[in-house]
Amino acid sequence: MNALSIIIGILYAIICVVLVVIVLSQEGKEQGLGAIGGGYSPDTYWNKIKGHSREGVLKKATVTLAVLFVVLSVLLNMSFL
Repeated sequence: MNALSIIIGILYAIICVVLVVIVLSQEGKEQGLGAIGGGYSPDTYWNKIKGHSREGVLKKATVTLAVLFVVLSVLLNMSFL
């Protein structure tokens, strides 16, 4: 093992732990009783600012870390061949 694969492995482990924590801290997608009466409206104030809320930030972080997870998985697999 060279130093680069060790560094990538450590980074990979950190990303794995952070990704698990972020996914577990997100809220569920169920809408509760609001879905019965057609409670979804795309023009509400909440739907317009959702990307700037805590939920939006967690969603963006999840996507970013998932992409890094896949890229580092491929790099680690290539380094052990």
